Amino acid sequence: MNVALHLAKQGANVAFASKVGTDEPGKKLVDFLTKNNLYGSLIQQDEKLPTCEVTVKLDENQQATYTIPEPVSWDNIITTADLTTAGKKASAIVFGSLACREMGTRNTLLNLLDETAALKIFDVNLRAPHYTLSTIENLAARADIVKMNEEEAGLLINGSKGDLKDKITEFRKKYHAQTICVTRGENGAMVWHDYEFYEHPGCKVEVVDTVGAGDSFLATFINGLLNKQPIDKVLSKACTVGAFVAGKRGANPAYDEEILELLKR
Repeated sequence: MNVALHLAKQGANVAFASKVGTDEPGKKLVDFLTKNNLYGSLIQQDEKLPTCEVTVKLDENQQATYTIPEPVSWDNIITTADLTTAGKKASAIVFGSLACREMGTRNTLLNLLDETAALKIFDVNLRAPHYTLSTIENLAARADIVKMNEEEAGLLINGSKGDLKDKITEFRKKYHAQTICVTRGENGAMVWHDYEFYEHPGCKVEVVDTVGAGDSFLATFINGLLNKQPIDKVLSKACTVGAFVAGKRGANPAYDEEILELLKR
């Protein structure tokens, strides 16, 4: 949802697919999505499972950890005619691993990916204990673009003894993604694209909380790629927006004039 919100703020035409319960949190979430022009036929409702409410805890460095209940409504996203049609029409589909912890949503996503020619963008979310290596490998094998953080890269490529470039190279040999992006917190990010590496050292910022920073980074990265901007420019913009969000409270702060001007370039 955070990726969708940031893409929408950056002018992209976005459809968001998920599932909520019929409870009060679900009603509030539907209201929020409606106000942000993200509510539509791809938001399903579950009569039995509750809307997901995640508890976020910040440590002394304002780094977030998450407590995620299960089962919840988005564990049971089903295939519908609207979802299938949207998938076939989309130029890109962004998906994460967290939603695939249960068979129902996992099968819906895999079927959707297998039936579309859209660019497939995999946002790795390794939130223990909500993943298995086999599911991650299955999703990575279908992805054109993979985005993960440095810790996740270490977990997925634990056989490599080399530096981050060596790990990315090994990952690419196994999964054949055309673009691999690894975020490195305050140290920026590294991207492998079309057989070249690109690096950005990151932007200095006083961190307020890290919730949503990676999502804003990914949204900006996707928007730049879809607009066919040079990778080094895309990476610089993504790091700048990610740092801006890390310096604000909450996952979706309003963009200031400096960020708005940056996104126009």
